[in-house]
Amino acid sequence: MTSTPSSSLQVLVTAGHWAPEAQAMIHAAGGQIHWMTGPITEDSLAEQLAQTGAQALVLRGSWPVTAKVLQAAPALRIVAKNGAGVDSVDRQAARAQGVAVAVALAANAPAVAEHALALMLALVRQLPQLDHMVRAGGWAGSSWQGRDFRGSTVGIIGYGAIGRATAQLAAALGAKVLVLRPQGEADGFGTAPDLQQLLPQVDILSLHCPLTEQTRGMIGARELALLRPGSLLINTARGPVVDEAALLTALDSGHLAGAGLDTFDTEPLPQGHPLTRLPQVLLTPHVAGVTRQAALRVATLTAANIVDHLAGRPLPAGHLL
Repeated sequence: MTSTPSSSLQVLVTAGHWAPEAQAMIHAAGGQIHWMTGPITEDSLAEQLAQTGAQALVLRGSWPVTAKVLQAAPALRIVAKNGAGVDSVDRQAARAQGVAVAVALAANAPAVAEHALALMLALVRQLPQLDHMVRAGGWAGSSWQGRDFRGSTVGIIGYGAIGRATAQLAAALGAKVLVLRPQGEADGFGTAPDLQQLLPQVDILSLHCPLTEQTRGMIGARELALLRPGSLLINTARGPVVDEAALLTALDSGHLAGAGLDTFDTEPLPQGHPLTRLPQVLLTPHVAGVTRQAALRVATLTAANIVDHLAGRPLPAGHLL
């Protein structure tokens, strides 16, 4: 990595790679890209921002953009998340320092929605258990009793671009959709004003809300108990939205028939974690939004957010937080 900043646009990327198309957009704007290839911590991020004199930070992953990091970067003008979740960014400190925080809104929504639906279908049809059975030499044949996805009620918490796309896919396959919506409508889908009214009605609960102080731990023991016996939980949002200990208890007791999880309290998921021993749990490594097509959309929107903001041009609605 070049350590001597020039007068041109300096962009620091918290990864060792980024879509070539996004890089080309930065270069076309006269920019120079710096890469972080080692361990990323609060200290290393602050050091690299100061060393490069970066005006823009491309945040790939949930790295700590804290007040300490921001104070070490007097040239910084924009933190551009290569995605949508900015729970690791101290937005109050950013505002105080005049640093914009931008997201690539909805760019990976189709990919995350497809992943959420894939988890639902795999769990409803018990594909992990059936796969294990066949690999072990078993063959249930007509004695196996599955269940239909069609006719299930899918509850959606978080009705942004991803929640909306998930609702549309679920409805297209014959599910009834019920959206947590304290007020207002949801594109013709049924709504419930609070968790107490939503949860007892759903067979599959799918989470798509951001992680905030209000949503941290919002699905705990009380909420899981309100779900119908034999229901499923899908989390492609953020791990801490769910109380992990309460989830394990609900799965062990059989109250929940299964869970499809792409996000966790601790990532990567520690080896030997209790969730890994449960055959009714389907685990993926926080990749719901990671497809070739989505990665390109996200990267180019992120680059556009940087170039446009630094040129004084307005960003698309919802991209600037």
